[in-house]
Amino acid sequence: MSIATLTDELLQRQVPAGHLASASLRERAERDGVRFILAVFVDLNGKPCAKLVPVAAADQLENGELGFAGFAAGLIGQQPHDSDLLAVPDLSSYAAIPFVQEGLAIVHCDPYVDGRPWPYAPRVILKRLLDTYARRGLSAKVGAEVEYFLLTKGEDGSLMAADSRDVGLQTCYDARGVTRMYDHLADISEAMNALGWGNYANDHEDAPGQFEQNFHYDDALVTADRVTTLRYLINVLAERRGMTATFMPKPFSDRAGNGLHLHLSLWRDDAPLFPDADDTRDLGLSPLAYAFIGGILDHAAGLQLFLAPSVNSYKRRGATTSASGATWSPKKASYGGNDRSHFIRVPDGNRIEVRAGDGAANPYLAIATTLLAGLAGIDAEVDPGDPCGPGESRPDAVALPPTLLHAVEALRGDDLLLRGLDRDHPVGPYFADAKESEFLAWHGTVTSWEHEQYLTAY
Repeated sequence: MSIATLTDELLQRQVPAGHLASASLRERAERDGVRFILAVFVDLNGKPCAKLVPVAAADQLENGELGFAGFAAGLIGQQPHDSDLLAVPDLSSYAAIPFVQEGLAIVHCDPYVDGRPWPYAPRVILKRLLDTYARRGLSAKVGAEVEYFLLTKGEDGSLMAADSRDVGLQTCYDARGVTRMYDHLADISEAMNALGWGNYANDHEDAPGQFEQNFHYDDALVTADRVTTLRYLINVLAERRGMTATFMPKPFSDRAGNGLHLHLSLWRDDAPLFPDADDTRDLGLSPLAYAFIGGILDHAAGLQLFLAPSVNSYKRRGATTSASGATWSPKKASYGGNDRSHFIRVPDGNRIEVRAGDGAANPYLAIATTLLAGLAGIDAEVDPGDPCGPGESRPDAVALPPTLLHAVEALRGDDLLLRGLDRDHPVGPYFADAKESEFLAWHGTVTSWEHEQYLTAY
């Protein structure tokens, strides 16, 4: 059965939200003809961890009886001797996904340990930060741009665009490239629409083999869940066609890399707080929005460890150019209007776009830390100064960290971000230590570049 047929059937089975509010996980699954539920959470690196739960055990899952060995799951603050992580599903995130496998559903979970939300779990971190906003009568809406490559391996093991005809220096928006990948892009689009996300565009990005598929913005937690789900869908459906999908920030030295751009806005009582028609700086923003921007810029260096959390991230950031002529990766903590060269772009008065994130970013952590910095800016009424004009660069703008190790040190020097994820648990220091170890593990690996440079140089 085609994905289009499956998604049509799924849409026909949908019932009004009011009927879902009191339905149990088992009832939802049985209504959708689901046989198994994928119970998912992510570690601090963004790795999706899951167990496949038969519907017969849905009540046990809903009751928080499904245990994981946290140390085995990944970077999530546990040791082998620690108590199990118990995955507690958020029923509002439940969705049938027959386009992946007929009879399959997915639900995002919050890990608990000894009866309490586990402070090192990224979804728990974001929820706590959103609770802080809610206590002030604020809510955050977020949109995300997810970029990725579709690749295959040659006989010699080299990576190449899955579409062998996808070549050239400027392939962005190429109508022929999109058409050749029509089946894959259509499958992902139809899956997103069946889930109610509102896919509105699918395009070929800057580099050969690179694509982006967009969906409407929503509440911050909903969008973080959707980014996690979308990465899973893209990976699995690409594999069906013999391709490898990667969100790696910089898979190729001479091509643009993968970003994860975040569009943010703040609201109170369903009313947007960013627009201001009387803005004298001509961006259409309110004083609150400018203070939010100021907070993000003030903490931009430390934020990089969450927005660009891999060794490979800084090969994207440090690139001087790409085959197309642009890297699309900011190097300084600056902001401006509809100008994609800045850390923060303001496309209109309704939102801001943080452009420093890349495909390695954990969406929960990236959103949480950005909102944390923005809230600090509001509290301190930070003035970010005048925006840069088109193509301009402020000489006093802070340079972003050039390597992962520099980003670690920037986080360690930023007490708000280091301690602000959880004042009672050392989540920030734990993450910084793990990323320092990651950098040193890479640094200790001898590469072919070193052979070429040094083997016979002395």
